[in-house]
Amino acid sequence: MKYQSQKVAQAYFICAMALFAIQVLGGLLAGWVYVSPNFLSELLPFNIIRMLHTNALIVWLLLGFFGAAYFLIPEESEREIYSVKLAYLQLAILMIGTLGAVGSYLVGIHGGREFLEQPLWVKFGILVAALIFLFNVSVTVLAGKKTAITNVLLMGLWLLSLLWIFAFINPENLSLDKMYWWFVVHLWVEATWELVMAAILAFLLLKLTGVDREVVEKWLYVIVATALFSGILGTGHHFYWIGLPGYWQWVGSIFSTFEVIPFFLMMSFAFVMVWKGRKNHPNKAALLWSLGSSTVAFFGAGVWGFLHTLHGVNFYSHGTQITAAHGHLSFYGAYVALNLAIFTYAMPMLRGRAPYNQVLNMASFWLMTGGMAFMTFVLTFAGTIQTHMQRVIGDYYMDVQDSLSIFYLMRFGAGAAVVIGALLFIYALLVVRKDEVIAPGPSHKASTVAGE
Repeated sequence: MKYQSQKVAQAYFICAMALFAIQVLGGLLAGWVYVSPNFLSELLPFNIIRMLHTNALIVWLLLGFFGAAYFLIPEESEREIYSVKLAYLQLAILMIGTLGAVGSYLVGIHGGREFLEQPLWVKFGILVAALIFLFNVSVTVLAGKKTAITNVLLMGLWLLSLLWIFAFINPENLSLDKMYWWFVVHLWVEATWELVMAAILAFLLLKLTGVDREVVEKWLYVIVATALFSGILGTGHHFYWIGLPGYWQWVGSIFSTFEVIPFFLMMSFAFVMVWKGRKNHPNKAALLWSLGSSTVAFFGAGVWGFLHTLHGVNFYSHGTQITAAHGHLSFYGAYVALNLAIFTYAMPMLRGRAPYNQVLNMASFWLMTGGMAFMTFVLTFAGTIQTHMQRVIGDYYMDVQDSLSIFYLMRFGAGAAVVIGALLFIYALLVVRKDEVIAPGPSHKASTVAGE
């Protein structure tokens, strides 16, 4: 670690991992409700469990992004963060807002809009925290060295924060309401977050492989161009059935097919950089997570998204378990695995140690990735059956759900594997044994760490 202000990233990463544990445990609980629908129905209704699951996911991913920015911007800009105190204040506001939102949900107070259920005061708190962050990192970058990585990262984070303003717009007209809602939800995960992902992935591959910066930057700009080109108008695939003009069927279908391209490029970018790489970096676990993130993102966001994005298919499949299959694999690949990659790379340095517990860390990768892949296949089969029985034949919804019970049981088993993998990851990253030595310098090899 070169700069003292990078230490602030550690607090963000630890808070993110705490919420990560809550998120996966909430998901496992929600999965069991599908198997046993009356479980905790009076004490903790399913809609509240789902809110906790999805909101914890969004917040911990954002904390990971913010922490990654505070870690990599000093190295890229070659200067300390403008204000460490502001960074900690931002984290405090976000955590207080998160706890406030959770408390509100548990007593039945929420906004009712999926993913944007936060009470108004929490939404304002998030906006204030975002403005503090943008000021802090922008001043740092403007005063220091500019690189393609910081340019793309800042563009993604600025757009991400500005789009949050649409969360405050809640018109009475349902079509307008859903349109503004998708401005946040889609343009976050399928446009601006992709820029953040590309920048963090580029930073990781630059450090882990030792390829020339010029090569990384060329790839990065191409990925960004295709992500924005496809992602913005690709929002149209959500506009098919909410009362917007019919031309969105064509615009959405055409540009949504292009959304596969940036994820394919990111996967190709990752493998080409490793192939071209000259450095034998000791942190093999971080490299595994980086390659895994780009690969799973291509299949989850790219392939599984394309499977049901065309309006002729989407007419039947929208809102079925096929959507859930796509959502789980794409979020896991594109953003969860990426955050876990930067955590794996940065935490040993933040704690002044050589990479540690790599075997356990890599085991957690295969557990989580295997569990998520199996869950995706199970939900895809369940969604295909659901689509045919419910949308084609016209069977009653609850009768169809009863027919899918075996799939929900298998999904729960897959979810249990993901939870075990997540807890193993947190243990591997936070628990350092007494016999592990502090790395004396950059030449220290991971093989000298006890247990590796």
